[in-house]
Amino acid sequence: METLKSRIPEHLVQTVKSSSSVDDLLSSSSSLLRFLVGLPQFHQAVSELADPDLGCCGKSQESSLDLKRSGNLCFRSRSFDDALRFYSKALRVARDNTLLASLFLNRANALHNLGLLEESLRDCHRALRIDPCYAKAWFRRGKLNTLLGNYKDAFRDITVSMSLDSSSAGKKQLQNELLAIPDFQNKQTSENTLCFAAADLPNVQSEVKLRCVSTKEKGRGMVSESDIEQASVIHVEEPFCVVISKSCRETHCHFCLNELPPDSVPCPSCSVPVYCSESCQIQSGGMLSTNEMDKNSIFHNLPDDIVDHIKGVTSAVRYYSETECLQEHQHECRGANWPAVLPSDAVLAGRVIMKLINQGETAMDLSNLHDKLDLSHSYSKMSPESKLELHLLSIVLIWCLNKSCCPDLSVCEASVSQTIILLSQIKVNSMAIVRMKSSGDSFKCIPAGNVSAKEPIQSLEQIRVGQALYKIGSLFNHSCKPNIHLYFLSRGLVMRTTEFVPVGCPLELSYGPEVGKWDCKDRIRFLEEEYFFNCRCRGCSQMNISDLVINGYCCVNTSCTGVVLDSSVAACESEKLNHFLAAAKSLDHHCLFGFCCVSFTDKCLKCGSRCEVENSHVEVNKAWNHLRRVEELMNSGRANISVLSDCLRSIAVLRTFLHMYNKDIADAEDKVAQACYLAAEMKGAREHCEASIKILKRLYGDEHVVIGNELVKLASIQLASGDSSGAWETTKRLSQIFSKYYGSHAETLFSYLSCLKLEAAKAVNL
Repeated sequence: METLKSRIPEHLVQTVKSSSSVDDLLSSSSSLLRFLVGLPQFHQAVSELADPDLGCCGKSQESSLDLKRSGNLCFRSRSFDDALRFYSKALRVARDNTLLASLFLNRANALHNLGLLEESLRDCHRALRIDPCYAKAWFRRGKLNTLLGNYKDAFRDITVSMSLDSSSAGKKQLQNELLAIPDFQNKQTSENTLCFAAADLPNVQSEVKLRCVSTKEKGRGMVSESDIEQASVIHVEEPFCVVISKSCRETHCHFCLNELPPDSVPCPSCSVPVYCSESCQIQSGGMLSTNEMDKNSIFHNLPDDIVDHIKGVTSAVRYYSETECLQEHQHECRGANWPAVLPSDAVLAGRVIMKLINQGETAMDLSNLHDKLDLSHSYSKMSPESKLELHLLSIVLIWCLNKSCCPDLSVCEASVSQTIILLSQIKVNSMAIVRMKSSGDSFKCIPAGNVSAKEPIQSLEQIRVGQALYKIGSLFNHSCKPNIHLYFLSRGLVMRTTEFVPVGCPLELSYGPEVGKWDCKDRIRFLEEEYFFNCRCRGCSQMNISDLVINGYCCVNTSCTGVVLDSSVAACESEKLNHFLAAAKSLDHHCLFGFCCVSFTDKCLKCGSRCEVENSHVEVNKAWNHLRRVEELMNSGRANISVLSDCLRSIAVLRTFLHMYNKDIADAEDKVAQACYLAAEMKGAREHCEASIKILKRLYGDEHVVIGNELVKLASIQLASGDSSGAWETTKRLSQIFSKYYGSHAETLFSYLSCLKLEAAKAVNL
């Protein structure tokens, strides 16, 4: 893209950059499109993106065979994890059905050796759906069903395998296997689960009534038409379109965006997407790898119940009958490079365009695209450089769609200008779909009193797994002190109230920044840069103590608890401070305020003492540089008492210069807690974790979801140190907080939560 940009003449660059509104788009799009169509480098670039024959996202039999051979070598050396990885890679690029069936069975064998029996069973099922006469797959399936207690299925599987094996020795072995199967007549046969169950979205309470309104300050927004209780579900919605984040393409399902199981399902037509199940594969628009041959003619000598069993195992009909096909990936499934190379915004825009075309809701020149979506945009407020990038990206996207999957799509100034508007709508309306991930690959409850020097404190991090458009969800405005919280079940959006919301009150969520996370100036700057509005929410227009102390310095007078602001914070807060200081004592903030002055920079707001903020800043940076080096040692597993001593010295420096509620101290306390934990100093780990939580409560409030996340760490420390009653109380507290934000879905979203509750309950003999 940068190469193409460098070829555009300066006068044309200025024409595009100076397009001040959407009214100028037809003219600027036409000029740039006309130039690029006559540029050989443009045709070369888009051919590399749009021509499947030049792409690297198609199937490759040779690559698949090489990967299979590597997997076989690993399997023979009993490196089953590596074998699993190679077989999964080979499946993504395999084209031939015979090869696919053998790869599924090889992976099933690896999964079996890793103790993943259900996953192994599913792979046997996939191999048989491709090749119903695969005797080894029937045999492996029978062995797995025996281990899983599905004796009736096991008997039938081995019977089919025996009918396909022509050797007398093989038949004798299989006969022995049949005799070894317990009496299935007296056993309960469980139904094999071959697909992952989709997460059901909750119902909105019947008493919840919402209305879309328009205000001068914020434009369209949602308000409540009734009183709504805390933790109520107020809105659920499936996405209009969604695309997976590039960083999660190897780890998460490309449809539901949940983590991939070990037996992930590849797309049968290209090598890009992988899915957690056949259900997700079909919904995304892919066809199952199958072979609907006449089973009656092959297995005519078998009893009717065995033939019916064969049909049930090898048929794909039920998948299609039970699953809605959304076809969102189908237009990308030709092996061309553009879906893998273009930015996520462009891939999402391509899905929007193709969905509307397939539904017959937009013309081939996209002239009514803007009206169909009815989403806001801020094209006129974008930077000149962003406008140029949108023009170029729109032309490339339309060209790629036309050449790779939709030849009727018109490549003209109308389609380009509408795509520019679409991309600017996606910029301000799309939502990041996130998952909360615990430290390490999975949450491991640590039995009370059992500490491993290798295990970090259990903690949570937010992973951005996808990007989606929710047409109703995009109507909810932002607040830095939101009264609703959103989360995702699979791709589905769920919104809950986090406080009581009276009738007529705006329902507002956070677009990222919140009071307690950043100070006011940083929140305002972020929202201006990313969403093109100057935030005047209750979190930014009213005084928040959090905004003062989060980056504040302490007073030089060691007996004073007042806060000192640097110049940038003081400039942002000065107007609010002038209105607030007169009432500060009556509002119980006497620990911070008391001194009224004209300038708030470098002066304590309580006693008026002058502080050299620049000098303090230098010392704080030195301490943080040291802490970062210590963190590198911890991450490399070299934590010891010496490292812990270095941490304690650094945090002492921070406490000397920073206000006691500065967020940097909370972050540093958290790192010290980690160092103590790794050094098996459990008392110190608990104390420093509690010190961090105390500061965060001051910044966010006692009931904020961030506090719940931090209590997970504290509970794991308490369990590891043998403080069972403390762990139980902490677990109850974090469960209350999570229930407020996630309701009954807390344990669905945080799989470790039930484990943590169980361990804490066992520890106190409940």
